[in-house]
Amino acid sequence: MKTTWKPHEKHGRLTKQSDLPDSVFAFPKQRKEPMTDATHVRTAMARMDQVKDVSAADRDLAFANIKKAAEYYGIKLSETSWRDVGVHPQTITAARKKRR
Repeated sequence: MKTTWKPHEKHGRLTKQSDLPDSVFAFPKQRKEPMTDATHVRTAMARMDQVKDVSAADRDLAFANIKKAAEYYGIKLSETSWRDVGVHPQTITAARKKRR
């Protein structure tokens, strides 16, 4: 799958999401899930299965874009497909256990 994601750095403060080019979005056609830094890439991955009104082809492209952005920002993904997102059981961390 050919990706559309490209890194984008704009000096100064962005005031609106509309200032960003389509090439920074996981879902460029819908302009959903911008990925301008490592934190946003992780967020896009975490929300992959929550994005509404997109096709399987859109998700394929988004996953390819997320993989490319993750590689650029040095993030290792455990998922190999967008179909893997949200299927891993959540484990209780030690901090959460202490609060119980």
